[in-house]
Amino acid sequence: MSFQPENRPFEFVDWLLLIAAAGIWGSSFLFMDIALRSEHPGLITWLRPAFGFIALIFFPAARKPVELFDWGKLLVLGVTWMALPFTLFPLAQQWIDSSIAGMLNSFMPVATVVIGAAAFEVSIQRIQILGILVGIAGILMIGFPTAAGSDASALGVVFVVVAVSCYGLAANVAGPLQRKYGSLAVLSRVLAIATIITTPFGIFGLSRSEWSAAAILANLAVGIGGTGLAYAAAATLNGRVGAVRMSIVTYLIPVVASLLGVLLLGEALGGLEVAGAVILIAGAWLTSRTDRQLNSSS
Repeated sequence: MSFQPENRPFEFVDWLLLIAAAGIWGSSFLFMDIALRSEHPGLITWLRPAFGFIALIFFPAARKPVELFDWGKLLVLGVTWMALPFTLFPLAQQWIDSSIAGMLNSFMPVATVVIGAAAFEVSIQRIQILGILVGIAGILMIGFPTAAGSDASALGVVFVVVAVSCYGLAANVAGPLQRKYGSLAVLSRVLAIATIITTPFGIFGLSRSEWSAAAILANLAVGIGGTGLAYAAAATLNGRVGAVRMSIVTYLIPVVASLLGVLLLGEALGGLEVAGAVILIAGAWLTSRTDRQLNSSS
């Protein structure tokens, strides 16, 4: 029987990769909040894929050739995986707290399953249907208190949900390409495309932004860290322990984002929002399981 990475315990390196990816991605909401104090959302949107591309291009795997036939799919990913979500997140965080944005990010596994079943003929199992229902309940519990505050806050919640749904669409498109070329080769091209697409919005935002060393450092953290190194860490972890256990990262991101928002930005979270986050994470976990996995663990 061939060795399967899913069958071995986590090693020290695996834990480091997991903590690095979750910590960097979870803190990206904090850094975007800091950047927004001086910069227009358009500039933040533009610099994120640009810095991410610069970080990844130094990895040899990121420069692996890609067939011309697949560039159409890469263009789709440039919009759905990067350009549109990277535009919506800073716009949303003008009106909602970073901790709320981080919590709502846990909707991604649910969105991936829903879109996969609806648009890509991916089979869906009973446990995943339960996960979808639980996830929707969680997202309503998180979003309702914030959305009820004002029309702008409601729009912010909608923007995050749309952005995370774009990630769900992109995950279904990116999977076959990543298996064919490797994660970093796909990601580097997608980041380059997203940088080009967001350039007009970035130039518009540049003219409406103020110089701030804190904002620039935040841009570097989100771009090089959150869009470059974190993806590299997650891709490496995926190869070492398998996709299912790598998905643990998704469940840790809202925890990191919430803790940083409360401790460093003074954001307040109500009991309904915290309970909603727990329920949404549970729904995300259920959508990553299969009926066979659930039965074998019981």
